[in-house]
Amino acid sequence: MALIFKDETFRDDFTYTNSPATIRRFPFPFIEDQYRYSVNIEPHTPGPKGSVLEFPFDIDEHYVSEMRDRAMVLQDDPGRCQALPHMMTAQWDMLELVMVSLARDYPDHFTLHRDGAHWHWINKPLKIDQKFVFGEVNSLPYEPMEYIGRQVQGDFSIQDQRDNQLWMDAGIITSQADWSLDFDVGMNFFEWHAPVPLAHEAGVFERALKFLLNLQIGKPVRRLNWTMTINPRLDTSPENYPKWGTDRTTVTPENVGKKVHLRVEMQGLFRLPRSNAILFSIRGYLMSLEQIVTVPKWGRRLPRVLKSLPQELVDYKGLSRYRQTAIDWLEKYDDGAPTTPGNGPD
Repeated sequence: MALIFKDETFRDDFTYTNSPATIRRFPFPFIEDQYRYSVNIEPHTPGPKGSVLEFPFDIDEHYVSEMRDRAMVLQDDPGRCQALPHMMTAQWDMLELVMVSLARDYPDHFTLHRDGAHWHWINKPLKIDQKFVFGEVNSLPYEPMEYIGRQVQGDFSIQDQRDNQLWMDAGIITSQADWSLDFDVGMNFFEWHAPVPLAHEAGVFERALKFLLNLQIGKPVRRLNWTMTINPRLDTSPENYPKWGTDRTTVTPENVGKKVHLRVEMQGLFRLPRSNAILFSIRGYLMSLEQIVTVPKWGRRLPRVLKSLPQELVDYKGLSRYRQTAIDWLEKYDDGAPTTPGNGPD
C-alpha cells in the first residue's frame, strides 16, 4: 500500500506532528511502570503488519520531510558524513542491504533492477532515477554510504571489526541525540560508550561487545533506546548546541505537553557480508506528551517511569530542568489503574 508523505518541518516553526495511525505504531519504549536499565537486544525479525517492526528499515509518513532536513544538515555541515578510507567495501555493503530491502518491502515507492554490476535504482518519493555500476564510486553522485543514507530514515554508523573490538570508522549522522560523529569516528566500542552512566559498573558493555563480535550474517538484532527532546527537532548534535541548548529553559507548565517530546530510537545491527563490518541503524521517532497521552496506557505509565529514573540517568539524558514539570503535567492522566504488560496500546 502506498504511503502518503507529509510536508512538515523539524526546525524554526516546527510543524511536525503524527497522524492518529502513526501514534498507534509509535515504539513506546517502556514495558513496565518502573525504569529498569536493560540491553533489551532481540532478533530483528519481521513484526506485526503495519508496525515499525514489520521491515528492517521503516519508512513512514515523515520520510520526505526527514530527507529534506538531512540534506539541509549535510549542506551546512558535510562532516556529519564521514568514512575512513578502508571502509569502502562496507559502504557498498550498506548500499546493497538498504536498496534491496526498500525495493522488496516498499515496491510502490522504490525499484531496483540489477544486471550483474549494472544497477538501476528508482526512488519515486524523492524523484531519483539513477543508473550506476556497483563497486564504481564515480558512477554515483556521492560515495555509497552517503548516497543511500540521503534516502533512508534514521542515522547509520558502520563499525569495523578488528583486534577483538568494534571501531566506529564510518557514519552518516544528522539526527542524533547529543553525540558527535566527528568526535567519535575512529573510536572503539568502549570509548564511544564511555559517557553512559551505570551500565559500565554492571558490565553491560563487556557483554554487549562479546555478543556483537559474534553477530552472524542474516541474523540482525535490534534494541530500543530513548531520551527526551524539546520541540520536534531532529538535529540535536553538539555541533548545533547553540541552536537547541536553550530550548530546555523554555518549558513551562503551560507548554510542556506541546514542547516536550519522547524521542525513541529503534537501533538495528546487521553483519555485512563482504566487509564483515556491522551496520548500526538508529531510526528515530518523536512524539509530544500531548500525543502520548492519547493512548491511556502510555499516559499512565510515562509519569511512573519518569519518577523512577536514577538521578545519574536524569543528568545524562539532560532532563533535569524539566522532568518535574513533565511529571506534574502527566500525572493528571494517571488514574492509578494498573497497566497491562508490554509496551503496545491496549
